[in-house]
Amino acid sequence: MSHHQSGEDVVDLAIVGAGINGLAIARDAAARGLRVVVVDRADAGSGTSATSSRLIHGGLKYLERYDFTLVHESVRERHLLFRNAPHLVRDYPMLIPFYAGNSRPGPLLRLGVAVFDALAAGRGRGRGRGVSNRRMAMRWPHLEQKGLRGGVLFNDAQVPWAERLCIELLLDARHLGARLLTHTTVTGLLRSGDRVTGIRTRENRSGHEREIRAHLTVNAAGPWIDRVLDGQIVSKRLNGGTKGSHLIVDPFPGAPSTCIFFEAAADRRPIFVLPWEGRYMLGSTDLTYEGDLDEVVTDQSEIDYLLAETNRIFPGAGLTPDDVVYTVAGVRPLPYAADVTDNAKISRGHTVLDHGPAHPGLFSIIGGKLTTHRALAEDVTDAALKALGRAPRRCTTRTRPLPGADTSDYAAFREEFMHGSPLSAAQRGRLLDIYGVRARRVLALAEEDPALLDVVDEESGAVAAEVVLAVNEEGAATLGDILLRRTLIGLGSDMGRGAAPRCARIAAPHLGWDEHRVQEEIAAYDEELRPFRPRSLRTPAAPESQERSML
Repeated sequence: MSHHQSGEDVVDLAIVGAGINGLAIARDAAARGLRVVVVDRADAGSGTSATSSRLIHGGLKYLERYDFTLVHESVRERHLLFRNAPHLVRDYPMLIPFYAGNSRPGPLLRLGVAVFDALAAGRGRGRGRGVSNRRMAMRWPHLEQKGLRGGVLFNDAQVPWAERLCIELLLDARHLGARLLTHTTVTGLLRSGDRVTGIRTRENRSGHEREIRAHLTVNAAGPWIDRVLDGQIVSKRLNGGTKGSHLIVDPFPGAPSTCIFFEAAADRRPIFVLPWEGRYMLGSTDLTYEGDLDEVVTDQSEIDYLLAETNRIFPGAGLTPDDVVYTVAGVRPLPYAADVTDNAKISRGHTVLDHGPAHPGLFSIIGGKLTTHRALAEDVTDAALKALGRAPRRCTTRTRPLPGADTSDYAAFREEFMHGSPLSAAQRGRLLDIYGVRARRVLALAEEDPALLDVVDEESGAVAAEVVLAVNEEGAATLGDILLRRTLIGLGSDMGRGAAPRCARIAAPHLGWDEHRVQEEIAAYDEELRPFRPRSLRTPAAPESQERSML
């Protein structure tokens, strides 16, 4: 787009932020015929969306605040995700053990699960049920037995690769005609009098600046929404995000096969031990955060807290800070509320704020969560059509499958794909879990060039074709995009540092990188990993010859 645009060059929606909400809005709006551009200063799904507990949950926790609307919405959205993205969503049973002295008595939690099941009628994943002490001792023998008063087991859902949910929304939005500009910073809002008429952008690498004129600008920057507005328009503070951290650890003595959802002794907060792709996530914290949003790092006190609570509930675990493979910290995009004493009481719902009449042409999106991204997008698009003076158009995303589920019978596809050649069963299973039916694209690339079947990462079994797919079809522009948010090699035990040089060289010809740029990307990748505090950056890397194959 040039600076001198003709009138036709005005898009309907300029969306700031390509997190799960910005991408979902782009997808819905494009599906309803709007012209959309999405801009993000980093990569799609690289902010808050990549730091969640990876749960698609019906919102049992929200019953504590009698937030039935949010529970109902969450249950419905979970149901739709199972239908529209069966490759990305898993059934995920959770056990809540009851201990003497818990602030939430067992009978109340049992009642909560019963109410939850009633609200989920017809959309549940099996009913919750009480578990006696005897059953607990048999099935979860490594749980702390002292003061145990039984528990309740209920069925929820997990999206192990939340990053891929974002990438699939990106692929579908693009397929529907939306344009995505990643690694591009929004430097300001365009104004005509009080009306907001679009955004100013600057490409991070080239420094190239452009103006994108839009009938409506949607500020969907998550915890950064205030920063987008700062110095541009007068607005009260909108985001009161709290910091949530998780620790990633390898299986430990007595580690459960079920998610355990328990009350911390230190502060009564409900926290999780979450089985995740062969490892465990411990979390999360919920701390008021006033620090730098670009430097969100799990601090030592959070590490100590989560390890102590896990060791308390699993006395045989004996976890120490050396057992932490890496940490993940993010800021929840919650609404700002002054003088909050209990962060859990801040609503997890979402609001579409129209800045008109003071500043027509601008929306800010407050709140939102992984589970309800589609519903949020439907609300925003409904409001956008109204603000643009367009006739209402029916939302199609309730029934529209994501690209990786675009087949009439996913289970049959899965069965058939698992029996093909040339990869191992573990590799095929992984491809399905990451790409769904698009796993065929990985094999098609390898058919054209058999060298692309080479394994680039021993631990995951990922192949070279995936790097090419990430770059040529999935919008990856940096090594971090490829490793952390497309192939997910970067979420393994060394965070992909061993595979990084190879992957950079495979990507190079497709992205026009010379050897100097390859070296730059490898260095930039290490820099991107720093906030995770990975063990592989704390200790010297093992020579490649000593890497054991985990396949």
